Amino acid sequence: MTKYDDIIYEIASDNFGLITSAEAREAGVTNMELVQYARRGRLERIGQGLYRLAQRIPEANDSYAVAVALVGPEAYLYGEGVLGMLGLCPVNPAYVPVAATKRVRRQLPSYIRVVNPGEGDAVEVYDGIRSQSVADAIRSCMATILPDRLLGAAEAAFAEGYINEDERKALVADLEVIA
Repeated sequence: MTKYDDIIYEIASDNFGLITSAEAREAGVTNMELVQYARRGRLERIGQGLYRLAQRIPEANDSYAVAVALVGPEAYLYGEGVLGMLGLCPVNPAYVPVAATKRVRRQLPSYIRVVNPGEGDAVEVYDGIRSQSVADAIRSCMATILPDRLLGAAEAAFAEGYINEDERKALVADLEVIA
């Protein structure tokens, strides 16, 4: 093991096995070292500037973490992606919506759709993934998901502690207007 093994593992172990070249650079690991680790099979290149530990047990939310990491450091999971990741209502989007505050020029996989962030979106961290707040995610889905399902999502979010009583009441009132 080299000194970089510990550094790379320490960063990636708390982040779904992911490490960006920017994070590695901050820790003193060069891009060339990351490339060498990928060639040796210790890391796998996921996308531009993003690597994953090659030998790790997959987790349920890996695809969401990868989608957000591929879009960039200021990106966050949006709308249906938040509801699906947290299991608050049955959704099966054809893509993972990720909000980006800046223009994204890199090539992304077809399962990721970059969307413009909503005005005043609150950004939270759920399961280690930057995400739109649950209340804002439910509101952003009002045009695409049936109100009954969103009411169920609001109740589930309240029961699991993602929203408080005032947010639940406001969501129920908003959803009753469109129902």
